[in-house]
Order: sequence, then structure tokens, then C-alpha cells
Amino acid sequence: MKVAVGLSGGVDSAVAAALLVEQGYQVTGVFLECWNEPGCRTDEDRKDALKVALKLGIPFKVLDFKKQYRERVMDLTYREFKAGRTPNPDILCNREIKFGLFLDWAVKHGFDFLATGHYARIKNNKLYQSVDKDKDQTYFLARLKEKQIRRVLFPIGHWLKKQVRQEAKKRGLHVWNKKDSTGICFIGHDLPFKEFLKRKIKIHKGEVVDKTGRVIGVHDGVEFYTIGQRHGFRVNAKTISSQPLFVIQKDIYSNRLIVGNKGDLAKKEFYVENWSWISAKGGSASGRNLQVRIRHQGKLIPCKIEGKKVILRQVATGVAPGQVAVIYSGLICLGGGVINSL
Repeated sequence: MKVAVGLSGGVDSAVAAALLVEQGYQVTGVFLECWNEPGCRTDEDRKDALKVALKLGIPFKVLDFKKQYRERVMDLTYREFKAGRTPNPDILCNREIKFGLFLDWAVKHGFDFLATGHYARIKNNKLYQSVDKDKDQTYFLARLKEKQIRRVLFPIGHWLKKQVRQEAKKRGLHVWNKKDSTGICFIGHDLPFKEFLKRKIKIHKGEVVDKTGRVIGVHDGVEFYTIGQRHGFRVNAKTISSQPLFVIQKDIYSNRLIVGNKGDLAKKEFYVENWSWISAKGGSASGRNLQVRIRHQGKLIPCKIEGKKVILRQVATGVAPGQVAVIYSGLICLGGGVINSL
């Protein structure tokens, strides 16, 4: 069986490739070049991926998806931020690039499976949370379809992160102690996200107001903030109490941030557009014990679904338009949709 493994240059994909080699698969390492601008680590990561492939004795290829990544992921991300929403570029990247273009390439070139170092598990064409709950990445995979899941392998989903590093060290993989990648997929963490946004969205100062409309401070532009954010805006200490303030609403038209206390963030329901279920039989997932997660590593909150409405059985905070609400039934990730209104 032939497997194309996405080698990112990190420890997780390196161990995933090593395990597949040991299991007898015909493995080819593939590095996806999607971004190569100041602030990212593409060149360093590509060298690390090649070194891993040489260590494992497997073929190595580089696929250039920079144009498609910009058009399908980053352009949409910028548009969403400009509209005052809070998108998730990693979810877009997985759907459009890793398990879209890359999977199409793999199938076209005769590979039976595509594999990555994601922390997730697949059983009977269903997507399960990984054993390591602190590293689980099913939130980022929720917009995939069963036809994609059927051709995918996640070799390390049954291990804890510390085990993955131990196994990498045992096999002499030089990336065993490489720092985990954070920030936007393929772009990395050397450039603060606000600085990254400033390449397309210039600072344009606006007013920070309380719930009564009283001006109490200034900010750099509503696009740089998300619902629930506590820092980054400046308030006049003489006009407010010592109670922490959070962004509770954004007025994109007047470039105003409305702030309040943590209680003002509490939500018991919200609406979703464009539900996407992994299984064609997913439907509205009615009749199940359901939980929803509104951000990566966020709390799983019991809920029920009525059409486009998600009704929470516990209060949630920091719910923002543009985020993806991911639905679970126990350990199984069913799918998700984009939060449209609160």
C-alpha cells in the first residue's frame, strides 16, 4: 500500500512517517510549500523534512501550493477579519489544502492513503478525538467529509505527545525536541498575529465605549480584536472601575469596540450557517447526546441543535461570529458550522 505522508518538518509528522515505514507501507514524504515570506519558517522546515526523509530512506517531494493557499485560505481570512468576524485559517487550510489539493494529488499519483501527524483517530470512517486530549486536533478537521476521511491515516492519534517525542528520540529523528509550531498553519509563530494582519489591514484608531455608549478609551481598529478579548485596547483609568473589561461587541461600521464585564459575554444560544457533517447521514445529529466546542481546546458544552440554532445547556463565553462551532457525540467529531449571529 502506498502512502503519501505530509512531512511538515516537525516531530509529529516525522514519527507518523516512521511508524508507517515500520508497518510495511510504501511511504513517500511530501512537504507542502504554502507560504514563504518574512516571519515564516518554510526554508528551515523544508530542510528538516528532507533530513527526516533521508533518515527514513523514503522518497521526498515538494508541492508548491503558495498561490492556492493565498487564494483559498488567506484571502478569505483577510476578508472575514475586515468584516469584523473571527475566522479560523487552520480549518480552511485542512479543508482546502491538506485534505483537498494534497489528497487530490495523492489519489491522482496512485497513493492509497494520505497520512499526517494530526492528533486524531479514525475508526470505521468516523473521526475520533485523540488519546491526548491536550493535543487533540479534531476541531481543525471538523469540516472534512467522509470521502476524505476514508483515504486518511493518523498514525500517532493513539499516543500522548510525550510518547511521540520519546519514540522520535529512540529512532534517532533529529526533530525529536523541536519546538511545536503555533500560529497560523504554514505561517508559524515568529510574527505576532496582529503584525501579520497589519500587512493587509492598516491601523485606524477608534473609540472604546462601555454598554451605555460612554467613550472610555481607544483601540487600533476593530478588525484586530475578537469577542472575549481582554487586552490590546487602551482605556482611561480615571473613567472606569478596576473590574476587568472584555470586548463584548464590535461595531464594524463606526469602528467602535464595546466592552463590558465577563458576565456580559455569557451566551445560551447562537446561530450557525453552512452546517458541514462528516458523514452524509450526519443530518442535524438529532437524537444524540451532543456537545459543542467553539474554539480549539475549548470546553465541550452539552447542547442540542434545532435547525441552524445551537442551544447550550451551559453558559458559554467568547462566542464570536466567524468562529466554527464543532459538534461532538462523545469521542466522535460529527462536523461543524460557522457561527453567524448571537
